[in-house]
Amino acid sequence: MKLRYAGAVLLSAAAYYVYLPLPAGVSEPWKLMLLDALFRGFMRAGDAAQALGVCHRAHLLNKVVSWVETIEARSSATVQVSDGELGGVPARIFQSRGDRKPKRGVVYFHGGGWSLGTGRMRSYDLLCRKMAEDLDAVVISVDYRLAPEALFPDQYHDALAASRAFLSEDVAERYGLDRDRLCVSGDSSGGNLAAAVAQELGSDANLTARFKAQALIYPVLQALDFHTPSYQQNQAVPILFRPVMAQFWLLYLGADPSLELALLANNQSALDQAAYSAAARSRLNWTALLPAERKKNFRPAVVKTGMLGLLERAPALLDVRAAPLLAEPDVLAKTPEAYVLTCEFDVLRDDGLMYAQRLRDVGVRVTSDHYEDGFHGCLSFAYLPVMSSVGRRAIDNYIRWLDRTL
Repeated sequence: MKLRYAGAVLLSAAAYYVYLPLPAGVSEPWKLMLLDALFRGFMRAGDAAQALGVCHRAHLLNKVVSWVETIEARSSATVQVSDGELGGVPARIFQSRGDRKPKRGVVYFHGGGWSLGTGRMRSYDLLCRKMAEDLDAVVISVDYRLAPEALFPDQYHDALAASRAFLSEDVAERYGLDRDRLCVSGDSSGGNLAAAVAQELGSDANLTARFKAQALIYPVLQALDFHTPSYQQNQAVPILFRPVMAQFWLLYLGADPSLELALLANNQSALDQAAYSAAARSRLNWTALLPAERKKNFRPAVVKTGMLGLLERAPALLDVRAAPLLAEPDVLAKTPEAYVLTCEFDVLRDDGLMYAQRLRDVGVRVTSDHYEDGFHGCLSFAYLPVMSSVGRRAIDNYIRWLDRTL
C-alpha cells in the first residue's frame, strides 16, 4: 500500500513538472510538454552547475548533447558521409551517390543560440542526409565555434569563411558542385549566420560565383525589440522562452549578463538612445512590416528613457553582422532568392516575417512558409518518437522548395 502511495505521489509530481499550459492550436501539445520538460531539466542543471562554479551552463548542455545526440559519420548506400573541414572550419560532408553531375549544393549552419549544438547531432545528421539524398546534392553542415569561448564576430567569421570556400572553384571541383546552383541555409542562430553571410557575399563584387538561394528557418535577426507581437504572444511557449533568447544574445555578444532585464524591457531601443537612428528603427517597425493577422491587438513597447550607456556596453546590438534585419535596403537587394520558414508559436516568428517583407520591398523573390501549429525548433525534433508531425511536414516543404529553386 505504501509503495502504491509513493508511486502515485511520484507520478503526480512528474505530471505537475511536465504539464505546461499551451495555447490552443499548437501541434500535439503533450509531446511538446514532454520535450520542454526534458529541455527545462537540462537548462536548470546547467544553471546550477554554473552557479556552483563547476562549469559554464553551455559546457554542461553540450556535454549532454555529446553523450546523447552526437553520432559518428556513417555512410549509406545512397549518401557518403564524412567529417572534414570547409574553409578551415570543421564540417560534416554529405555527398549523394546519385547520378546527377555536377551536383547542387547547400551549406548549412545549425542552431543553438550560437553556444549549443553541433552539425554532428542526430537531428542535423538526419536532416542533412535527407537533403543530400532527396536532392541528389552535396550538403555541408558547418561546426562553427561556440560561445562562451568564441564570441561575436567569431561565429560570423567562421560562417563567412566556410561560405566563401563553398563558392570556390577548388571546393566545386573536389565535390563535383554546380557553382550556379548553391544555397546558404540555417535554422535559428544558424539562420542568423546564413542571412548575414548572404548579405556580405551578395555585396562582394570580387566573387566568381554567388549563392542562388538563401533558406532561413525560424531565424533570429534582431535584439532591439523584445516586444514584437510574437515575443508578447509566445514569451512563455516552449522551447524558446523570451528570457532565454535574451540570455543567448548577451552570451553571443560578450555582454554583461546583468543586462538581461534591461534588454527584456527594451531599454536598448529607448527613444533617448541616440545611437539607434530613425532609419534603423524603421527596419524593425513591426507596426508597418507585419500583416494585421500577426499584429493582432498587441501594442509596441515605447520606452522614452532607457539605461544610460546600454548600447555602448553592447554595441554589437546595432551591428548588421549580428542583426541582419538592420541591413540597408541596397544590401538586401543584392541577396539571393529567399525562403523564410516561420512558426506561429515562436518568439522569433516576427523576426522572420519582417525580414521577408523587407526583402520583398527591395525586389527579392521570397517564399514565406508559415506553420500555424509550429513551434521553435520543430525541424530539429522531427525524427524523435515523441515529437510532433509539424517538423516532418516542414522538412518536406523545405526540401521541396530547394528542389524547385536550385
